[in-house]
Amino acid sequence: MTQDDLAFDQRHIWHPYTSMTRPLPVYPVASASGCELQLSTGETLVEGMSSWWATLHGYNHPRLNAALKTQIDQMSHVMFGGITHQPAVDLCRKLVAMTPAPLECVFLADTGSVAVEVAMKMALQYWHAKGEPRQRFLTFRNGYHGDTFGAMSVCDPDNSMHSLWKGYLAENLFAPAPQSRFDGEWDEADMVGFARMMAAHRHEIAAVILEPVVQGAGGMRMYHPEWLKRIRKMCDREGILLIADEIATGFGRTGKLFACEHADISPDILCLGKALTGGTMTLSATLATREIADTISDGEAGCFMHGPTFMGNPLACAVANESLAILQSGDWQGQVAAIEGQLKRELNDAAASENVADVRVLGAIGVVETHYPVNQAVLQKFFVERGVWVRPFGKLIYLMPPYIITQEQLTRLTSAVVDAVNIPAHFVI
Repeated sequence: MTQDDLAFDQRHIWHPYTSMTRPLPVYPVASASGCELQLSTGETLVEGMSSWWATLHGYNHPRLNAALKTQIDQMSHVMFGGITHQPAVDLCRKLVAMTPAPLECVFLADTGSVAVEVAMKMALQYWHAKGEPRQRFLTFRNGYHGDTFGAMSVCDPDNSMHSLWKGYLAENLFAPAPQSRFDGEWDEADMVGFARMMAAHRHEIAAVILEPVVQGAGGMRMYHPEWLKRIRKMCDREGILLIADEIATGFGRTGKLFACEHADISPDILCLGKALTGGTMTLSATLATREIADTISDGEAGCFMHGPTFMGNPLACAVANESLAILQSGDWQGQVAAIEGQLKRELNDAAASENVADVRVLGAIGVVETHYPVNQAVLQKFFVERGVWVRPFGKLIYLMPPYIITQEQLTRLTSAVVDAVNIPAHFVI
């Protein structure tokens, strides 16, 4: 990639959450393999983000590549309306088998945000079909569920990247964020605000939606599994649906195949994405119980009113099948446990820095929360110069490496993070 290419990029291409008038630097990737990115400028970087939590098996995996190459010779895409195909059937069979038993009906879509949109529409249409239209959702503050309008309406309304849209979005219900930490004691008082809000609005709540155990982009907060047990019981008592957004936590990231397993509960609707294809293509899935699917289908509309153009894309389904096969036949539990142990040992040194507010680890997730917002451009440059790719935001420097990362590679990441938090220039103080 030439300097002219980079200049064009800076002038004309919008990157995620980036200003067009004050664009952040971008680094040109020429290729990727395993846990490493090769820049066109010659540097090799150990990848600590799994490309936003998706590349579980690393980059350029031969089995994933082979699945794509085989499928593309058959068909890259065909509409899903009135047509089915083997990759989609195989994938849905796998998803039904590996998720909790009540989840029988699978809706395939494009992205995580759309999976959340689909889940919310399912909940709304379910209640409409029952002749009891309910139009509000109850969730936690500090949550994040995506960038489309329905998903934004259940993200934190004040302290999030979506506060700009307040007034345009549906007004939902936000309970105080959980305070009982995953690795701490359960505090019964933690439930009071949530319980009161559910009781006050129980006849208008279509569903509770939450990120089980780990709140992702809203703050990388890890909360006590007892929350899930209590909310499941409350939803059952009040007849309210429970939506679990496992787009970030699904497929082993927290040490369990799905984060709901930490509390041994099953949601009524489950959202999956990100790692579903091993980070190769965009694909998501929303699973629902038979009761929800039948109620919607027997309602006024006679069907669920949603249907993306690229629904059930054969290429994406084929590679997702292979990714799940790799996961199920491998030692992901051992890999994640080893990553967790190493993150706990090596990130602990960051806690001594006066710039650090908290260090927390769960599964293959390591988070260093700082007292001050990071200077993203300066800190990103530091990490690249250290030969690692870490993408911090706000007051969070976090790691979510591929499961195949070696001890040496992970140490390069953790040591760079520990060194970074001791340099004042990396923060906006």
